[in-house]
Amino acid sequence: MDLIGISMNFRTAPIELREALSLSSTEITEFVPLLKNDFLSSGYILSTCNRTEIFGFPKDKELAHHKIENFLINFKQVREIRDEHFSKFHSFEALNHVFRVASGLDSMMLGDSQIFGQVKNSFKLADDLEFSNPVLQRMFNSVIVAGKRAISETKIGEGATSISYAAVQLVEKIFSNLASKKVLVIGAGETSELVITHLKSKETKDITITNRTLAKAEELAQKYNLKVLDFSLLKEYLHEFDIILSATSSDLPLVLYSDMQNAMKKRKGNPVCITDIAIPRDFDSKVSKIENVFYNDIDSLNSIIESNLQKRKHEIPKVEKIIEHEMNELMKWYNSLGVVPTIKSLRNYFEDVRLDELKKIKNKIQESDYDKVEDMTRRLLGRLLGAPTAKLREISEKSSHSSEILTYSSVLKELYNLNGQSTKE
Repeated sequence: MDLIGISMNFRTAPIELREALSLSSTEITEFVPLLKNDFLSSGYILSTCNRTEIFGFPKDKELAHHKIENFLINFKQVREIRDEHFSKFHSFEALNHVFRVASGLDSMMLGDSQIFGQVKNSFKLADDLEFSNPVLQRMFNSVIVAGKRAISETKIGEGATSISYAAVQLVEKIFSNLASKKVLVIGAGETSELVITHLKSKETKDITITNRTLAKAEELAQKYNLKVLDFSLLKEYLHEFDIILSATSSDLPLVLYSDMQNAMKKRKGNPVCITDIAIPRDFDSKVSKIENVFYNDIDSLNSIIESNLQKRKHEIPKVEKIIEHEMNELMKWYNSLGVVPTIKSLRNYFEDVRLDELKKIKNKIQESDYDKVEDMTRRLLGRLLGAPTAKLREISEKSSHSSEILTYSSVLKELYNLNGQSTKE
């Protein structure tokens, strides 16, 4: 399969370059016609925060990867990107990469299920832009099947593997229903924002944010429809919250043991879950000794994440087996594309010979005898071609290399002169 591909990803380039080369849907819509015109007959583009990839079937079999790279770099006008910032793929390796990406094996976060949806969307966009063909569409279908099977048949995507997600999962072990709980998020950085998005995905409705810099808190509050608590009132209102997640860059603890003791008296024994993601910690670790205070720090989360990662790693062979199966099925179909025309030509050749010979005797024997001879030659032809036809199909299904199929097809064409010449003497 003459599939070619380039990929700038989290392994090959820093985030600054990945951001610079990222393509929006609008940009892809503009870029694809240019790509079709000069380089690829069909293909697709996948662009996320962690990767920008272009894969497709080249118009010229000698097409070099760097030509596509330079074309993309010029389109985005990013001069600091170099050849070493790209991974290059061709043929089997290209196909395998596409499958691994869709199945979550090539993600920064192993088993990331979000990439599956992103791959599906990239395929759909390729179809919408008429950048696909029957071979690519069949490849798309096989990739999607593999991705779905990886999600449904393995545990590659189970368990938290990020600090922010682990923090929310830990809270769920204390409070199964987050929708009815009051939550306080201390800090307005990237980690806090990720925590908020995960809380929102759990249908948590009552979320308050506080931060030393009020403007940052208000910015996140507006973005996610949150309440804002003035940072100076933090200790005064601690008792109002069932869940507290803290991730600031403070050098000193924000909440002391005595502060939490006072808060728990006001809560009258109602439990509170505190997840302290900050380094150094925002809470005095002794608060864990207070009754009904469920306290966890980043070390607790890291142990959970490491455990989940190990579980996911154990699932890799299962996903790879799924990929191998779906790739083999795809290659059987693809190899058969080269076999079918040869089989058809071979049968047509012998059918022409049969009809030609029948024509020669038609007027020399009785009609009833002719019908018997005609029936006999048809059955004879079926028996003569049955074995080679079945063998050719078997070879196409077992072979992983289309070149091997091409060799057998070429031999048959040469032996029987199947390139359009007459069968008549």
